[in-house]
Amino acid sequence: MEESVATRSHYEELARQLSAIGAVKREMGRLLPQDCPPASAGLLTLLERHGEMRMSQLAELLAIDMSVTSRHVAHVCERGWVERKPDPADKRSRLLCLTPSGTELLAELSERYTQTLARYLDDWTDTDVGHLVDLLARLRTSFGDCRSRAPHDPCTTPARTPAG
Repeated sequence: MEESVATRSHYEELARQLSAIGAVKREMGRLLPQDCPPASAGLLTLLERHGEMRMSQLAELLAIDMSVTSRHVAHVCERGWVERKPDPADKRSRLLCLTPSGTELLAELSERYTQTLARYLDDWTDTDVGHLVDLLARLRTSFGDCRSRAPHDPCTTPARTPAG
């Protein structure tokens, strides 16, 4: 499939813009409490979205090694945001679930994020924000689940993007 020069230029600019999103993510990360790094917030969000689960399922959703997942889980458990409880289907296994404290923290973070986005995007129309949400959701859908792709797949091969 041959791309036009204009299309290639758009993809190159999109790559630059996606790279620059890192600054937005860092700014949003500053909203997190000192003892809640982004990985912990992500873990809590997954438990809220998917409900209680085994650590192996959480590792899969996070797309990280079990040893790294275990460290993240220990961190959130030490702070009382997550608890390990026996799995009724297999007493040898543990299920991870949010505690009321974890749910409260997520509500606080959601409020902080919402207020910050509203402040930074106060000159955007509701329609503009809606378009951005729709387009980002569509972009994620187009990429699918990169965790399950083969190593030779472009999703796992770092793309070369022009500096910018």
